[in-house]
Amino acid sequence: MQILHIALLPDWEYAVAAGAYRISTIGRTIDDEGFIHASTAEQVQGTASRYYAGRAEPLVVLVLDTDRLEEAGVPVRFDEVAPGVRFPHLYAEVPVDLVDDVRPASFDADGALRY
Repeated sequence: MQILHIALLPDWEYAVAAGAYRISTIGRTIDDEGFIHASTAEQVQGTASRYYAGRAEPLVVLVLDTDRLEEAGVPVRFDEVAPGVRFPHLYAEVPVDLVDDVRPASFDADGALRY
């Protein structure tokens, strides 16, 4: 299954240099949160609007495959964050070679995330 993670471009660039991505959400690492936040394709617009709209930093969307992550030892769980609402969370850092695609992202005039 494909899942997505919205990242600030500087955080992704740092991960490439370090070899692994460790940012959970804006300003917080996996060490702070215990996991890395992700979204399904159906959830990513809401996540983007809620947490990333209006930010000045350039964004990218990391495209990940849950099977590849699990096979490489990165546990993925769909945790219930509200009654009946489950979001994917990654319970280990993500080696950059497990990221299937990195797509530049921005908001259009209507406020939708384009990637």
